[in-house]
Amino acid sequence: MDWLLTPLQYEFVRHAIAIGAIIGIICPIVGSYLIVLRMSLLGDVIAHAVMPGLAIANALRIDLSIGAFCSGMCSTFVIAWIRQQSRVRVDAAMTLTFSTFFGLGIALISLLKTQLDLEGFLFGDILNVTSDDLIHTVVVGSVLAIAIKLHYKELLFYTFDPLGAEAAGLPVQLLHYGLMASVTLAIITSMKVVGVILAIAMLVGPAVTASLLVKELHQMMAVGAGLGVLSAIGGLYFSFYGNLPSGAAIALVIFSLFLLALLFSPSQGILTRQRLAQREKS
Repeated sequence: MDWLLTPLQYEFVRHAIAIGAIIGIICPIVGSYLIVLRMSLLGDVIAHAVMPGLAIANALRIDLSIGAFCSGMCSTFVIAWIRQQSRVRVDAAMTLTFSTFFGLGIALISLLKTQLDLEGFLFGDILNVTSDDLIHTVVVGSVLAIAIKLHYKELLFYTFDPLGAEAAGLPVQLLHYGLMASVTLAIITSMKVVGVILAIAMLVGPAVTASLLVKELHQMMAVGAGLGVLSAIGGLYFSFYGNLPSGAAIALVIFSLFLLALLFSPSQGILTRQRLAQREKS
């Protein structure tokens, strides 16, 4: 048991495990909706679309989270506007918005001469999180969890049948932008401590892995959250003993779990399907 307890002697490891576990719960729960909507690319779009907001907030010396949230939400409005005003496919609209906002962010950083840490923005540093970061993550995570719990049925109806939800009188526009706000908050909260790349991995990886194992949305959320926590903690131990960057280690664990599910899922696994086919033939 020494290998399990030794890292816990260090306060920075305990903080990293705690905040990693919280993010591992928040992101897959929100990301499950994106998987069902087949809009997982949207997480990547929002994660990079916060750049202009970060640059402006830094120049105005206001909280970076405010600028990031406004910029991220603005990108979702742009995507929705393009889809409503043209026949452009949603993936093309998201790709165009992604590149435009990211380019605008880089340009503003140069023009405003801001001192943003781009390396920290991309990769984060979960081992340097503070108690304040942990408290902030707990608060945001609790708010998101309560909001999703209160509106679960409406969001479930909307994600599986948007037209039916609209016909039933549900406020689909409000649900859409409420979901986008939840995604944006989850990404911003994660991005502050683990960086953009790992935030996207946490948002999509555990949720899509869970989709290979279960069918119901609530099951996908629960299994995804469990896989997210396992990925965060396993990645941090892998990082501690393997002397690897923590973000990279967590991302590798996320993909390893996905690969195992892809191969051995009882209903959708590649090897499982082959065995079932052989049994049917025999």
